[in-house]
Amino acid sequence: MLVTNGGQLDLIRGAQAEIRAARSDADFYAAKISRVWARAARTRAYAGIGPFDPHAFQALAPTPRARLKADPWAFVATDWSGTAKYYETTGTTGQVTPTPRTFEDIVWNAVSVAEAWRSVLHEDDRVAILLPSDIVPVADLVVSTSEYLGLPHVRMYPFTTGISDLDRVIGLWPNLRPTVLFLAPGVAGQLTRFLKQRGQLDGMRESVRRILLLGEVSTPALRSRLGDWWGADVYDASYGSTETGTLAATCPQDRMHLLTTANYFELAAPDGTVTPLSEGARGRLVVTPLNLYARPLLRLDTGDEVVVTERCVCGNAAPVIEVGGRSSDVLRVRGVPLTVRAVEEIVYGVTASTGYLLEADTTGDHARLLLERDVDGDRGREGAEIAAVQDAFDAGLGIRWDSVSFVNLLPRTTKAGGSQKSWKRSNIRIVERVS
Repeated sequence: MLVTNGGQLDLIRGAQAEIRAARSDADFYAAKISRVWARAARTRAYAGIGPFDPHAFQALAPTPRARLKADPWAFVATDWSGTAKYYETTGTTGQVTPTPRTFEDIVWNAVSVAEAWRSVLHEDDRVAILLPSDIVPVADLVVSTSEYLGLPHVRMYPFTTGISDLDRVIGLWPNLRPTVLFLAPGVAGQLTRFLKQRGQLDGMRESVRRILLLGEVSTPALRSRLGDWWGADVYDASYGSTETGTLAATCPQDRMHLLTTANYFELAAPDGTVTPLSEGARGRLVVTPLNLYARPLLRLDTGDEVVVTERCVCGNAAPVIEVGGRSSDVLRVRGVPLTVRAVEEIVYGVTASTGYLLEADTTGDHARLLLERDVDGDRGREGAEIAAVQDAFDAGLGIRWDSVSFVNLLPRTTKAGGSQKSWKRSNIRIVERVS
């Protein structure tokens, strides 16, 4: 974030003061939502919504994510003269979503995330950012938070051909000796395999204290596996989207706290009923980001299934959620719904595999599971692990795979990192018939 005038500096200081105050009372939300409402009223999507009052807000129908994606420019409230940066979504659900951002958008999101990450980042940290920086905003966010917190950092996405490949990453490592890695789960797995094959993992992990995962849904079992490989604490760093900005961030207990000072949250039931958050409740997350300027959104139905869990012992009073992924990402096998969390807790919990791919026919009646063997895995144990996988799926979910097999290497799409946020695109392959 390059500050060029006193107004921008005042904005950063104001955002910092508001985020640190951590208000989430009714008066705070009414004032913030009224300003979002006024910005939204200038767009085609929300034209004619009338003046703001709390009853009007509650009466406003949620905005389906599909509506936003179908006509994204209808929601834009600025022109190019007010735009500081331009992004697009990865297009994992089909059409990409153009996403202009103003300086205000960037500051508010970066400050809210940085203040949350203070609990897991230390003043003496050195940050390695192994995330894509072209078109999508994820690497820019980590850069902004690192600058805000005063941490030395470098971008080195290992798939930038001609600039930063895996060999360049390895060559840079001894100079920076990073203590914190930001990367996607798929990239973390691929990097680990590569370093194991070269016999370099032990040397490179010596400086690493913490790994923060972004860009994909990650599960506790996978984070535990990565922690064992790297000898580091591994966190599910944040949750959000290009359209909304960041909605939740991790704490030292590796739990996801909603950013309630930056967003107003509700839950949608399967019948569409929208209710306030409450402990133990589950549903699709509905969000009104409080600090979007280029594209203000009112009651956006994210389509993401979440559960509001019990309070955290870390001291942060903000609600804690578990993100189950998008409802559209559920795969049905013999009528049983499978989610990324349910599958990965078994795959990474009972096997030593470094990845997986589900193959199913178009009806879901036949399906098999492919597991990627570790480079130093014990092939003599694979039969027992296959049996354990079948038993775990049978006991936990009531299904058995037509076959479970280990392979040497899975397709690159299963490791594509931040470029593939959709579970169905990265870890599921639909075939005519699985034999």
